Amino acid sequence: MSTAVAKAKETAVSTEVLEDLFEFDGEGTTYDSSELQIPFIRLLQPMSPQLNKNKPEFIKGASVGDIFNTVSGQFWDGQEGIKVIICYQTTKYLEFRQLEMGGGFIGEIPAGSAVLQQTIRSGAKELLPNNNELVKSDQHLCLVLDDEGSFQPAIIDMKSTQLKVSKRLKTNINQMPKIRSPKDGELKKIPLFGTVWRFFAVEETNDKGSWTNWNFEKVGLVENRDLLLEAAEFRRSIMAGEVKAAPEGQPEGFGVSASGNGDDEIPF
Repeated sequence: MSTAVAKAKETAVSTEVLEDLFEFDGEGTTYDSSELQIPFIRLLQPMSPQLNKNKPEFIKGASVGDIFNTVSGQFWDGQEGIKVIICYQTTKYLEFRQLEMGGGFIGEIPAGSAVLQQTIRSGAKELLPNNNELVKSDQHLCLVLDDEGSFQPAIIDMKSTQLKVSKRLKTNINQMPKIRSPKDGELKKIPLFGTVWRFFAVEETNDKGSWTNWNFEKVGLVENRDLLLEAAEFRRSIMAGEVKAAPEGQPEGFGVSASGNGDDEIPF
C-alpha cells in the first residue's frame, strides 16, 4: 500500500538528487500487506512505560495525554489530535495473564465462545475461569493522515472506559445523514471510509485518580480521490484477512492504581 497521495515534504536534499531518487519511485519499499504489522495508536497515561526514561519503550519529548504509535514511537500532541479515516471496525475479546502472575498477552477468544459467559467481576477486572483477565477491545482500523497528504495505516483500539467513546462513535457513524448523489439525484449514504474524523485526548477523573480518554469530532468528507481509493483498498485488504496487527502489549494502566501501588486499576 502506498503511503502518500500528495507532494513529498521539503528536504535539504538538492533538486538534482531528488530527481534521481524519484526516478526509482519507491523501489524496494513495497511489501505484501500480509508481511506488514499494523501499529496501534494509543494515548499516553500517567503510568505508561513510554514516559519512563528507564524503560525501553521510552519516547523522548512525549507527555501524558499525547497520542503515540506503538511501533514507530511517533507521537502527536493530544489536544491537537490526529485526523483519521476509519476503514473498518471490529470487536475482539482478548485474554491477558494478570500482572501479579507475570502479565502478558495470551491470545484472542472467539466472539461466540461459551467461556465469555463464564467470567466473574473482580473490581475493575473481568476474570475468566482460569483466572486470566478478559479485555473487550473495539478496534477501529484507520488511515492516519498528516498535513502533507501522506498517511499510515493504524489501529485505534478502545478498551474499558474507552468503550463508551467507541459506542458513541459508532452511533454517530450510523446516524450520518444521506447525501444527494450528483449523478442520479438519489439520496445515498456515505461509506465508512468516506469521512475524515479528528481524534483527540481529554482528561477524565474519578475517586481513584485521573487518566486520558479519547474524544472525536467529524471533520468532513474525504476530498482527495486517490486517498478515497486507498482507504477502500485498505478496507478490502482487512476483509480479505491480509492485515495483521502488531503484537498486543499489556493494557495501559494494567494493574496500576492512581497511587501506583497496584491495588486497584484506573480503568484505562
